[in-house]
Amino acid sequence: MSRPFFRRALCAAVLAGMLTCQAGAVGTSAVSAVLLEGESGRVLYAQNADEERLIASITKIMTAVVALEHGDVNAPYTVTAEDMAEGSSMYLTPGEELTLEELLYGLMLVSGNDAALAVAHCVAGDEASFVELMNETAARLGMTHTSFANPNGLDAEGHYSSAADMAKLAAYALKKEAFRRIVSTTSITIGERYLANHNKLLKLYDGCLGVKTGYTKAAGRTLVSAAERDGMTLVCVTLCDGDDWNDHVSLLDYGFSVCRMETAAPAGRILASVQVRCGSSAQVPLMADRELRYPLMGDERLTVVAETPVSVPAPVVPGQVIGTARAYLDGEEVASVPLVAAAPSARVEFQEENSIFERLFG
Repeated sequence: MSRPFFRRALCAAVLAGMLTCQAGAVGTSAVSAVLLEGESGRVLYAQNADEERLIASITKIMTAVVALEHGDVNAPYTVTAEDMAEGSSMYLTPGEELTLEELLYGLMLVSGNDAALAVAHCVAGDEASFVELMNETAARLGMTHTSFANPNGLDAEGHYSSAADMAKLAAYALKKEAFRRIVSTTSITIGERYLANHNKLLKLYDGCLGVKTGYTKAAGRTLVSAAERDGMTLVCVTLCDGDDWNDHVSLLDYGFSVCRMETAAPAGRILASVQVRCGSSAQVPLMADRELRYPLMGDERLTVVAETPVSVPAPVVPGQVIGTARAYLDGEEVASVPLVAAAPSARVEFQEENSIFERLFG
């Protein structure tokens, strides 16, 4: 990692060049910050977004993602002495048995460093193998300013990320029902343990979904949050922010005030048709397989283009993918959905005696 820690004073010097779609936006106390719309990934606010920094316990978002993708939430795990760790804790004791899902609650609600090690051991057998899965997942998601060295976020050489990468990760994680359920839980009792979520925004901000807090002396306060209103999910990340709760409220409010989710074509809308060769119907209508939508600001408008072949051979069955509907903003493609057949067209077998040659020359 090259020059990972910049002084906070540098923010003002580069802020004007880093902002994206944020005229009139509020500022923050953070060294790095990002606000984006979760479905499309459109950035609404960015401040030193790609700067590589220590991230503390928001690391555990990736720990949870890897566990959900590679583990069985119902799998039992017996705690060992190797799971003990410094810092924030779920207060596990060697010899007790919990499921992976119970460990994930301890990981995400009370930020248990011991829970992180237990999750790693439960899923991958050892910490190094689990960290390898974390980095493989980061590479797959295009997190180009990220490297993980442990599953709990304790300061370590080669352990860092950026606000933009963490926002991308959180948006991806929130598409998982189990992840969303865990991080939006305000409190839960597991055995004799009462776990209360450290994320104050769950109670302070209307529509908040979670996600994760973090702190070490070197990293400062780190926070990832998400909120949903009117069918639109915003993800906010701040790194090294002494006023993170207020900054997240301000940034989320800003995002919901300036951005709207525009549906260019609802699911099921007929957008085109295609000719069918040797079919019982000469052509079939094509409809959007799902909503074609994208977040817009101000007076922005979407243009929709349907791309289809000139013709297709019979048979055609309803739901068959035949083309693509693409949405453009200022000439740039921003979203697309498959076009599928809305009606069938069976294959017609022409009898030789009824062929055109028989009729012409018979």
